[in-house]
Parts: sequence; C-alpha cells; structure tokens
Amino acid sequence: MLTFFTEIYKYRQMVFSLVHKELRGKYKGSILGFFWTFLNPLLQLIVYTFVFSILMQQEIEKYYLFLFVALVPWIFISSCVSVGANCVFIYGDLVKKIYFPREILPISFVTSQFVNMLYTFIVIFAVIIFTRHGVNFHALLYLPVIMIVEYFLALGLTFLFSSITVYVRDVAHILGILTMAWQFLTPVMYPSSRVPQEYLPIWNMNPMVHVIEAYRDILYYKKVPDLKTLGTAVAMGCIFLIVGELIFSRLQKGFAENL
Repeated sequence: MLTFFTEIYKYRQMVFSLVHKELRGKYKGSILGFFWTFLNPLLQLIVYTFVFSILMQQEIEKYYLFLFVALVPWIFISSCVSVGANCVFIYGDLVKKIYFPREILPISFVTSQFVNMLYTFIVIFAVIIFTRHGVNFHALLYLPVIMIVEYFLALGLTFLFSSITVYVRDVAHILGILTMAWQFLTPVMYPSSRVPQEYLPIWNMNPMVHVIEAYRDILYYKKVPDLKTLGTAVAMGCIFLIVGELIFSRLQKGFAENL
C-alpha cells in the first residue's frame, strides 16, 4: 500500500495535468463554458422541485433546499459511475504506449468531478445565505469528512467499473440505466422515513443512503450527523475503495491487450 501511494505521488504532475485537461475540456466549445458547472444542477433542481413539490406535492419545508443539498453530491457520484466507467478506455492509446500507474486515470477523473462538486457547493451556500436558512458551524466541521468519504466511495466505484469496462464494453451502457434506478433508491428526492420498516435492512446496504443523510443533517437540518450514520458511511467508503483498487490492480495487467 505504501508503494502504491509513493508511486502515485511520484506521478502527481500527471494527475494535475489530467485533472486540468478534464476541467478545461468538459465544456470546451460551448458558449456558456464553465458556467454549466453551476447551471446543470440548478436546472435539474428546478425540474425536480416543480415535479415533486407541485405535481406530487411533497410537503417538506423548503423542499428546494432539502433536494439541492442531496442533488449536488448525487450528481458527483453518478458522474463518476456512469461516465467514469470509460476513463481508462478513452486513454487507450496512452495506456498502450507508455508506462504510468494506471490508477492515475480513475484518480484524475474522480478528482476533476470532485472539484466540480466543490464549485457547485458555492451555489448551495449562496442559497442558504439568500434564504436565511442559517448554518450550524459545529455541524459544518463534519462537512469535509463526509466529502472525503464520498470521494473514497466514488473512487472505489470508478476503479471497479473502469477496469471491468475494458473487458466488457456493455458495462458502460448498463451503468447508465442502473445509475438512474440507484437515484430513485436513494433518499435524494424524499426522506428515508418514507421507506417501509421491513425494507430498511436492505435499504441501509446502499452506501449513498448514509452519505446523503449526512449531507442533509449538516446543511438542511443544521445538526451534527448521527454517529452511526457517519460511521457507516466511513466504513462503506473505505471498503469500496479497497475492493475497487484490488480489482483494478488485478485486471490492469490485461488492459493493453484489450484496448
């Protein structure tokens, strides 16, 4: 493990370059460019708020904020899973020509998406300030913790699916459907209290349940996250990171031959 971190640090400049390339190239050629980082979640927020607070009548106070503090982290994880599955495949020529730790590709992609999420959090705090919702500064101390946990979770999933996609190209297409289903099975648009008691054991196996609830506790309910929720999120984030890296490490030996 120490060797792994040492090698990644040795190639840190490559990570920075790929992150910069991803951030600059994402909206290259579009008129609004970087502003899509803010507009994309805002437009989704408007649609979901209209559907769930007006048409389906979700009786939740400040539903737009209830939704927004969960939607932004969700966009991050879903992008890492559905789009990140191709992060090794699209750099196939590079993988076949030169040596570098292949883990750099998922790390660079997830980091670029993470930076985008951080920028979007500026909008979240602007909404909180503008609506005078207020914040709990003690609870805010836990925000970096849950962000790092989600980063680990996203990286583990990207390690896993990007390595499998090299061998089975259909995975990238299937993940688009699965990610959509995953969103509706995660408390992004509704609270976990709506889930029937008998389904809670299965429900709690979803790692994003605990991540979303921690974000919502901190930013919407203005309270310190439940220690059980936070602890479960940390444990799941670490497990997915370790499992994802182990599978990636084993499968990367055949990348060049299958790209």
